[in-house]
Amino acid sequence: MRQVALSIGLLLLALIWLGPLLGAWRGSFASGMVAHMGVVAVAAPLIVIGLPTHWQIGASMPTALPVVASLLELLAVWGWHAPAMRAATQASLAVTILEQSSFLFVGLFLWATSFTQQGERKHALTGAGALLLTSIHMTLLGALLALSPRSLYGAGDVTCFGTVLNAGQDQQLGGVIMLLIGAIVYLVGGLVLIARLLEEPRPRIGGSIGTQ
Repeated sequence: MRQVALSIGLLLLALIWLGPLLGAWRGSFASGMVAHMGVVAVAAPLIVIGLPTHWQIGASMPTALPVVASLLELLAVWGWHAPAMRAATQASLAVTILEQSSFLFVGLFLWATSFTQQGERKHALTGAGALLLTSIHMTLLGALLALSPRSLYGAGDVTCFGTVLNAGQDQQLGGVIMLLIGAIVYLVGGLVLIARLLEEPRPRIGGSIGTQ
Protein backbone atom coordinates (compact mmCIF):
# COMPACT_ATOMS: atom_id res chain seq x y z
CA MET A 1 0.00 0.00 0.00
CA ARG A 2 2.80 2.42 0.88
CA GLN A 3 4.66 1.71 -2.36
CA VAL A 4 1.48 2.21 -4.40
CA ALA A 5 0.75 5.56 -2.73
CA LEU A 6 4.33 6.74 -3.18
CA SER A 7 4.41 5.66 -6.83
CA ILE A 8 1.13 7.43 -7.60
CA GLY A 9 2.26 10.58 -5.80
CA LEU A 10 5.56 10.75 -7.70
CA LEU A 11 3.86 9.96 -11.02
CA LEU A 12 1.37 12.74 -10.39
CA LEU A 13 4.20 15.18 -9.69
CA ALA A 14 5.82 14.24 -12.99
CA LEU A 15 2.56 14.73 -14.90
CA ILE A 16 2.01 18.12 -13.28
CA TRP A 17 5.52 19.45 -13.78
CA LEU A 18 6.25 17.99 -17.21
CA GLY A 19 2.78 18.06 -18.75
CA PRO A 20 0.71 20.85 -20.33
CA LEU A 21 -0.43 22.41 -17.03
CA LEU A 22 2.85 24.30 -16.74
CA GLY A 23 3.72 23.99 -20.43
CA ALA A 24 1.24 24.63 -23.23
CA TRP A 25 -1.35 26.03 -20.80
CA ARG A 26 1.17 28.02 -18.79
CA GLY A 27 -0.64 31.32 -19.34
CA SER A 28 -3.87 30.08 -17.73
CA PHE A 29 -4.49 30.84 -14.08
CA ALA A 30 -6.89 27.88 -13.80
CA SER A 31 -4.25 25.55 -15.20
CA GLY A 32 -1.76 26.83 -12.65
CA MET A 33 -4.33 26.27 -9.91
CA VAL A 34 -4.77 22.63 -10.94
CA ALA A 35 -0.99 22.23 -10.75
CA HIS A 36 -0.91 23.92 -7.33
CA MET A 37 -3.74 21.83 -5.87
CA GLY A 38 -2.35 18.68 -7.42
CA VAL A 39 0.97 19.21 -5.65
CA VAL A 40 -0.15 20.29 -2.16
CA ALA A 41 -3.46 18.46 -1.78
CA VAL A 42 -3.00 15.24 -3.75
CA ALA A 43 0.65 14.40 -4.49
CA ALA A 44 2.00 15.56 -1.11
CA PRO A 45 -0.31 13.45 1.09
CA LEU A 46 0.21 10.41 -1.16
CA ILE A 47 3.98 10.78 -0.86
CA VAL A 48 3.72 11.14 2.93
CA ILE A 49 1.54 8.01 3.12
CA GLY A 50 4.06 6.15 0.98
CA LEU A 51 7.18 7.07 2.94
CA PRO A 52 8.90 4.21 4.78
CA THR A 53 8.07 4.18 8.47
CA HIS A 54 11.60 5.14 9.55
CA TRP A 55 11.42 8.28 7.37
CA GLN A 56 8.19 9.49 8.94
CA ILE A 57 8.04 12.04 11.73
CA GLY A 58 7.63 10.42 15.13
CA ALA A 59 5.80 11.37 18.29
CA SER A 60 8.78 13.28 19.69
CA MET A 61 8.11 16.24 17.41
CA PRO A 62 6.86 19.49 19.04
CA THR A 63 3.08 19.39 19.34
CA ALA A 64 2.69 22.82 17.73
CA LEU A 65 4.64 21.87 14.58
CA PRO A 66 1.54 21.16 12.43
CA VAL A 67 0.27 24.68 13.18
CA VAL A 68 3.63 26.13 12.12
CA ALA A 69 3.41 24.10 8.92
CA SER A 70 -0.12 25.36 8.27
CA LEU A 71 0.97 28.97 8.70
CA LEU A 72 3.87 28.42 6.30
CA GLU A 73 1.45 26.98 3.76
CA LEU A 74 -0.84 29.99 4.23
CA LEU A 75 2.06 32.35 3.49
CA ALA A 76 3.12 30.34 0.45
CA VAL A 77 -0.39 30.03 -1.00
CA TRP A 78 -1.45 33.65 -0.51
CA GLY A 79 1.98 34.98 -1.44
CA TRP A 80 2.25 33.14 -4.75
CA HIS A 81 -1.29 34.17 -5.68
CA ALA A 82 -0.53 37.86 -5.36
CA PRO A 83 -0.84 39.40 -8.86
CA ALA A 84 2.84 40.45 -8.97
CA MET A 85 4.04 36.97 -8.05
CA ARG A 86 1.69 35.37 -10.57
CA ALA A 87 3.11 37.63 -13.27
CA ALA A 88 6.64 36.66 -12.24
CA THR A 89 5.90 32.93 -12.53
CA GLN A 90 4.45 33.42 -16.01
CA ALA A 91 7.50 35.39 -17.13
CA SER A 92 10.25 33.17 -15.70
CA LEU A 93 10.79 29.42 -15.64
CA ALA A 94 13.16 29.83 -12.69
CA VAL A 95 10.43 31.55 -10.66
CA THR A 96 7.98 28.81 -11.63
CA ILE A 97 10.42 26.18 -10.35
CA LEU A 98 10.78 28.12 -7.09
CA GLU A 99 7.00 28.37 -6.76
CA GLN A 100 6.39 24.68 -7.36
CA SER A 101 9.23 23.67 -5.05
CA SER A 102 7.79 25.78 -2.25
CA PHE A 103 4.35 24.26 -2.80
CA LEU A 104 5.81 20.77 -2.53
CA PHE A 105 7.81 21.65 0.58
CA VAL A 106 4.91 23.20 2.52
CA GLY A 107 2.57 20.43 1.39
CA LEU A 108 4.88 17.66 2.57
CA PHE A 109 5.65 19.52 5.80
CA LEU A 110 1.98 20.00 6.69
CA TRP A 111 0.80 16.48 5.87
CA ALA A 112 3.83 14.81 7.47
CA THR A 113 3.48 16.70 10.75
CA SER A 114 -0.30 16.44 10.91
CA PHE A 115 -0.36 12.68 10.30
CA THR A 116 2.66 11.85 12.42
CA GLN A 117 2.80 8.07 12.53
CA GLN A 118 3.55 7.22 16.12
CA GLY A 119 1.82 8.54 19.18
CA GLU A 120 -0.48 9.90 16.52
CA ARG A 121 -3.33 10.33 19.00
CA LYS A 122 -1.21 12.67 21.08
CA HIS A 123 -0.88 15.00 18.08
CA ALA A 124 -4.20 14.31 16.37
CA LEU A 125 -5.95 17.36 17.81
CA THR A 126 -3.17 19.75 16.72
CA GLY A 127 -2.95 18.11 13.32
CA ALA A 128 -6.71 18.33 12.83
CA GLY A 129 -6.66 22.00 13.78
CA ALA A 130 -3.84 22.69 11.33
CA LEU A 131 -5.63 20.96 8.45
CA LEU A 132 -8.93 22.68 9.25
CA LEU A 133 -7.15 26.05 9.36
CA THR A 134 -5.72 25.30 5.94
CA SER A 135 -9.16 24.34 4.65
CA ILE A 136 -10.55 27.65 5.92
CA HIS A 137 -7.94 29.84 4.25
CA MET A 138 -8.17 27.82 1.02
CA THR A 139 -11.95 28.35 1.07
CA LEU A 140 -11.55 32.07 1.66
CA LEU A 141 -9.01 32.57 -1.12
CA GLY A 142 -10.93 30.38 -3.54
CA ALA A 143 -14.13 32.31 -2.87
CA LEU A 144 -12.39 35.68 -3.29
CA LEU A 145 -10.96 34.60 -6.63
CA ALA A 146 -14.20 33.09 -7.89
CA LEU A 147 -16.38 36.04 -6.83
CA SER A 148 -14.03 38.89 -7.67
CA PRO A 149 -15.79 41.36 -10.02
CA ARG A 150 -12.56 42.01 -11.97
CA SER A 151 -9.63 40.01 -13.21
CA LEU A 152 -6.50 40.18 -11.06
CA TYR A 153 -4.25 38.34 -13.50
CA GLY A 154 -4.29 40.08 -16.86
CA ALA A 155 -6.92 40.94 -19.44
CA GLY A 156 -6.36 38.74 -22.50
CA ASP A 157 -7.80 35.40 -23.53
CA VAL A 158 -6.04 32.21 -22.50
CA THR A 159 -6.21 28.56 -23.48
CA CYS A 160 -7.03 26.19 -20.62
CA PHE A 161 -7.72 22.46 -21.08
CA GLY A 162 -8.08 23.12 -24.81
CA THR A 163 -10.74 25.81 -24.29
CA VAL A 164 -10.32 29.55 -24.82
CA LEU A 165 -11.38 31.60 -21.79
CA ASN A 166 -11.26 35.29 -21.09
CA ALA A 167 -9.27 36.48 -18.08
CA GLY A 168 -12.31 36.74 -15.81
CA GLN A 169 -13.57 33.26 -16.63
CA ASP A 170 -10.08 31.83 -16.18
CA GLN A 171 -9.77 33.38 -12.72
CA GLN A 172 -13.25 32.25 -11.67
CA LEU A 173 -12.52 28.70 -12.77
CA GLY A 174 -9.26 28.77 -10.80
CA GLY A 175 -11.12 29.90 -7.68
CA VAL A 176 -13.68 27.11 -8.05
CA ILE A 177 -10.88 24.55 -8.48
CA MET A 178 -9.31 25.74 -5.22
CA LEU A 179 -12.67 25.42 -3.47
CA LEU A 180 -13.42 21.96 -4.83
CA ILE A 181 -10.00 20.42 -4.32
CA GLY A 182 -8.04 22.35 -1.71
CA ALA A 183 -10.75 23.22 0.78
CA ILE A 184 -12.40 19.79 0.65
CA VAL A 185 -9.22 17.66 0.84
CA TYR A 186 -7.90 19.49 3.92
CA LEU A 187 -11.32 19.38 5.56
CA VAL A 188 -11.48 15.61 5.04
CA GLY A 189 -7.96 15.24 6.43
CA GLY A 190 -8.94 17.17 9.56
CA LEU A 191 -12.07 15.09 10.01
CA VAL A 192 -10.06 11.86 9.71
CA LEU A 193 -7.85 13.01 12.58
CA ILE A 194 -10.88 13.99 14.66
CA ALA A 195 -12.28 10.51 14.04
CA ARG A 196 -9.03 9.07 15.44
CA LEU A 197 -9.59 11.06 18.62
CA LEU A 198 -13.15 9.78 18.95
CA GLU A 199 -11.94 6.20 18.53
CA GLU A 200 -9.30 6.53 21.25
CA PRO A 201 -10.12 4.14 24.11
CA ARG A 202 -10.86 5.77 27.44
CA PRO A 203 -8.35 5.04 30.21
CA ARG A 204 -9.52 2.56 32.82
CA ILE A 205 -9.77 4.10 36.27
CA GLY A 206 -9.29 2.10 39.45
CA GLY A 207 -8.60 -1.19 37.72
CA SER A 208 -11.11 -3.80 36.62
CA ILE A 209 -14.17 -4.39 38.75
CA GLY A 210 -14.17 -7.75 40.40
CA THR A 211 -10.39 -8.20 40.46
CA GLN A 212 -10.04 -7.06 44.04
